[in-house]
Amino acid sequence: MNKALAGALFAALTAVSACSSSREAKQKNPAPCPNIVVLADAARFVQFDGEETVENVAYSGEITNAVIACRYVGADPIEVEVDLTMAFGKGPKGDNGQRAFSYFVAVARRDLEVIAKEEFPAPVEFTDKRRVVVFEDEIDRITIPRAGENTSGTNFEIIVGFKLTPEQAIFNRSGKSLKFPRLQ
Repeated sequence: MNKALAGALFAALTAVSACSSSREAKQKNPAPCPNIVVLADAARFVQFDGEETVENVAYSGEITNAVIACRYVGADPIEVEVDLTMAFGKGPKGDNGQRAFSYFVAVARRDLEVIAKEEFPAPVEFTDKRRVVVFEDEIDRITIPRAGENTSGTNFEIIVGFKLTPEQAIFNRSGKSLKFPRLQ
């Protein structure tokens, strides 16, 4: 699982006193956290092997839960922890074995200007008996610098979604849904 983000805004902290669980961070946080947003156009994907029909689904995925906890005091940076749950499915055209899907976590200002973005793998393994896989991941430290102690967490958003192909993005934006075959 991913345990740290790289880059200026995603600096890993090593101070033991700064470490806390999601529950502790929620209980001790003196100010509001940034909003967490699952990007609607990237909240799910369907990978087809051929035409866009149920019979041709290879794999699918959906972000089923996104939870955030944060902590900041005075003029300190905002320390954010993100817990994600995703469900992946193997369709009729999917193969057994290891698959790696990708998702992203971005930090943005409230006006949607992206400050930083990082991609992560979501490795899953499918078998004949394991056609649906629930994957949980924790990004344990995102550091968001603040201009001063009057800069609240509500000035920022954490945005998550799947890395999509252009075809998957078009499918999601089109509002299409799969038509299941009629039972005889």
